[in-house]
Amino acid sequence: MNFNELFKIAINASIEGGHAIMEVYASNFEVEQKEDQSPLTLADKNCNEVIERILAKTKIPILSEEGAKIPFLERKDWEYFWLVDPLDGTKEFVKRNGEFTVNIAMIHKGKPILGVIYVPVKQELYFAMEGLGSFKASRNSVICNIESLVAESDRLPINYNRNNYVVVGSRSHMSAETQEFFEDKKKEYGQIEVMAVGSSLKICMVAEGRADAYPRYAPTMEWDTGAGHAIAKMAGFAVTQYDISNEIVYNKEDLLNPWFLVN
Repeated sequence: MNFNELFKIAINASIEGGHAIMEVYASNFEVEQKEDQSPLTLADKNCNEVIERILAKTKIPILSEEGAKIPFLERKDWEYFWLVDPLDGTKEFVKRNGEFTVNIAMIHKGKPILGVIYVPVKQELYFAMEGLGSFKASRNSVICNIESLVAESDRLPINYNRNNYVVVGSRSHMSAETQEFFEDKKKEYGQIEVMAVGSSLKICMVAEGRADAYPRYAPTMEWDTGAGHAIAKMAGFAVTQYDISNEIVYNKEDLLNPWFLVN
């Protein structure tokens, strides 16, 4: 398996998917409601079609938010698969605040081994692969090879010379347990800064070095975290369960994540 080639394909799929999102973002789009009452737009659908078309060439199974009804009996024996969220942060997309992302991860035996997060509005690319590391680049066009991309990218984490403790939280989901985590950190560090960001950018903020911790004590699905998990992990951070400190795993029968902490 040529992982550099697969990595390049995933990166280009995220960028081309981002372009499909921006075409809708620039229009007067309509918003539908899914069964769980979460929003769905043409951007989700169009981006998913682009990504699945590109990733299909790899002959590796795809588990996407937009196609999540694949039975566990069918996917339980997958050794490798793509885990895709074509538009993470649809609420942020609808609000037009730019804080939405395209997420693509490759999972091997329950663990993320590569991850790509593309931020279409800012044209920022976060990418990571086992054995290579985690990086951030400015990018709006597809790439020719991984080596050239790495050469023009910043390795994560970046040293921002901060002396303050920063916790990143969700704009849309704030549980009592999350608030308690904030209070505990205030006791430990004195004054802390709380950064509110949408979508998988929260994990990226920790991986990048802009934040120290991201407690997610509220529901998420596997496709929400797979790519960010890879990026944080390859940057030297941990993504662990809230109660037992084990690394979170993927391709469970129930695709709902446990509560977790990135730090």
